[in-house]
Amino acid sequence: MLHVTLRQLQVFESAARHLSFSRAAVELHLSQPGVSMQIKQLEAMVGQSLFEQLGKKIFLTGVGREVLRASQAIAQQLVDLEDTLNDLRGLKQGALTVGVVSTVSYFAIGLISRFRQEHPEVRITLNVVNREALLAQLANNEVDLALMGQAPEGHDLESTPFMENPLVVIAPFGHPLAKRKNIALAHIVEADFVAREPGSGTRGATEVFFQAHGMTLRVAMEMNKNEAIKQAVEAGLGLSVVSRHAVTQELAAHRLAILNVEGFPIRRQWHLVHRRNKHFSVAADAFARFVLTQVTKTI
Repeated sequence: MLHVTLRQLQVFESAARHLSFSRAAVELHLSQPGVSMQIKQLEAMVGQSLFEQLGKKIFLTGVGREVLRASQAIAQQLVDLEDTLNDLRGLKQGALTVGVVSTVSYFAIGLISRFRQEHPEVRITLNVVNREALLAQLANNEVDLALMGQAPEGHDLESTPFMENPLVVIAPFGHPLAKRKNIALAHIVEADFVAREPGSGTRGATEVFFQAHGMTLRVAMEMNKNEAIKQAVEAGLGLSVVSRHAVTQELAAHRLAILNVEGFPIRRQWHLVHRRNKHFSVAADAFARFVLTQVTKTI
């Protein structure tokens, strides 16, 4: 039987993730010799090398990759144990990690604020990223729940729609097309567009919509933040397609306008997403129920 300590596995996992003893030392607040000693002790118990050095870089050996998988599984079991213990305590000391795509962040922050009013002891971590990064976090079990567009098939995910997310064409307030009705798509595609980065759910839905009509957008600029896109449109750098929920304040302040374009808005929905068969803590279960029951008060 291997007499391995959790500390040794923690040190090894950090070094394996960074492929650097020095970075692991910084992350764990240890000295580099301390990291080396822990890993040498682990290698002695395993009976084989876990790392190999090629040039100035280190890499995991085949045995190292197996130990890393086991270390990550043990770490996840400890997280599950903590969740179970939190379940026994109720929501008094619960923790919750929520991932959202940037488009949803406008709504998610208000939702979390209301949830915290009911459950002030729950510790919440909010990750705001793009769609591809959020799918990676779900795949790596780094978030309990995600708020995003519909999850793709084949990713071992469960997805429940909870709110409409209409996509609209925006322009600067006072744009020549702002007062026109039923603007033809053929007229719109002649304009420059400020678009989200490839991989964004909004970008993908927009491209599919125009391709279905045999058209291609003229993308003049790409940006990975909705705030930057709204500022660029307001500055006259082009039109854009964004969530209607993302421009509420700008519309009220007469900084942006929604164009009345044929076929728009593009009807989409936001979804509550999690890994299939995910063990929900009391906090995660309470938040999921809160999202599905509270959203109707926001629409």
